[in-house]
Amino acid sequence: MRINLSSVFVDDQDKALRFYTEVLGFVKKTEIPFGEARWLTVVSPDAPDGTELVLEPDGHPAVGPFKAALVGDGIPFTSFAVDDVHAEFDRLRALGVRFVQEPASAGPVTVAVFDDTCGNLIQIAHQK
Repeated sequence: MRINLSSVFVDDQDKALRFYTEVLGFVKKTEIPFGEARWLTVVSPDAPDGTELVLEPDGHPAVGPFKAALVGDGIPFTSFAVDDVHAEFDRLRALGVRFVQEPASAGPVTVAVFDDTCGNLIQIAHQK
């Protein structure tokens, strides 16, 4: 068994696609019309056949309160692995990404948290 898909709820699929590809550096893998929305996934350019991240519309009534509660408490929705949190922090900050937590050591990992512009906090992390 392996993880095939993971989702992040987004308030606008077009905005999310731009942010996740043009800023974060993911690559669009799948785009299939699905009613008013799309089945829209991105992947790491280093693992094009790896785990896909679904840019999932957040229209379900439970999603808004869930996302607001996480953001209000400063809890990231998910975490992405990076080789160097400090370098990625500098790169993303230069592109205008707003961080809510600068790089910090948390035992064997270093983490930072940013706003994905689509209603989520996302953590980046690397292990020492």
